[in-house]
Amino acid sequence: MNLTLLHTSPVHVPVFDALRDADHPGLELSHVVREELLERARVEGPEAVTGEVRALLDAAVADGADAVLCTCSTLGAVAEGLAANLGVAVLRVDRPMAARAVAEGRQIAVVATLRSTFGPTLDLIEEEAGRAGREVSVRTVFVDGAWELFLAGDRDGYLALVATAIDGIADADVIVLAQASLADAAARSRTTLSVLSSPRPGLGAAASECAGANKA
Repeated sequence: MNLTLLHTSPVHVPVFDALRDADHPGLELSHVVREELLERARVEGPEAVTGEVRALLDAAVADGADAVLCTCSTLGAVAEGLAANLGVAVLRVDRPMAARAVAEGRQIAVVATLRSTFGPTLDLIEEEAGRAGREVSVRTVFVDGAWELFLAGDRDGYLALVATAIDGIADADVIVLAQASLADAAARSRTTLSVLSSPRPGLGAAASECAGANKA
């Protein structure tokens, strides 16, 4: 089973390798890192990199991928929208998380360190709410200054700021960490609210797709 992961930061590579080792030891991961796609998407909008994403998906299929997982929340909808006629499943890492958030509560707080992430994430939550036939109220929490720490390689400072933001949320049933890079902040938080992150459930869904493709 071969899964190609499309990342916009190299920090995600060891995270998903560790999750694979823990949960899906038979799964082969191929990592593709394109940091410049996120930078362009932030400035010009996610649709601006549609051509580049399509080329990466085509290359993954040519290399034998059974499925592709986009780990960037900003580009997830673009990648998913290009799946038609590709021949393999293309998944966005945050969809399983969004579905669980809708199932867990009606008041959802979405935490992000990039403003470009909010639009795709809120659209995804509304989509999953529609599928489930549930009404939800979503608020956004932007962690000002955190992304600069991420870019500088200060992971501890980055996660500490995010954890502080999580601890400041009171009026929610569930907290959604909109970016894969935020996942470890949950363990640093003192909140008693449910905090959801995307890497583990997203990889699990992609692994299931790969298993299904190999049985077909």
